[in-house]
Amino acid sequence: MAQEAPGYALGGLHHVQLAIPAGAEDRCREFWADVLGMTEVEKPPALRARGGCWFRAGGLEVHLGVEADFHPSRKAHPGILVTSIHALAQRLEANGADVTWDDNFPGYVRFHTFDKLGNRLEFLEPAPVD
Repeated sequence: MAQEAPGYALGGLHHVQLAIPAGAEDRCREFWADVLGMTEVEKPPALRARGGCWFRAGGLEVHLGVEADFHPSRKAHPGILVTSIHALAQRLEANGADVTWDDNFPGYVRFHTFDKLGNRLEFLEPAPVD
């Protein structure tokens, strides 16, 4: 059980940020909006000049920020909770993504995949209770 630190409490994540190369915004839109069905969020005017794009769905926000010396994140990754994980896996595979199932996380059904830029993503759903 987590302990509350004196004077403050953590309230959850606002967003997760992944790196992308300059000029890759359209490829991000193809994956995050067209495949996953997330809604693109307009970036604040002061941040637009930096490039990148933001997406939101179901309480999750993903910020894709331009990194000059971009290297996809092959190990570090967001763990995204979903419902109907098998339907999501089918949608990803139908759109050319490789899905690798992993049953090594007790209590969850999960798989890993990569976005169109090679960033690793994990999707999980609580396992059915027998």
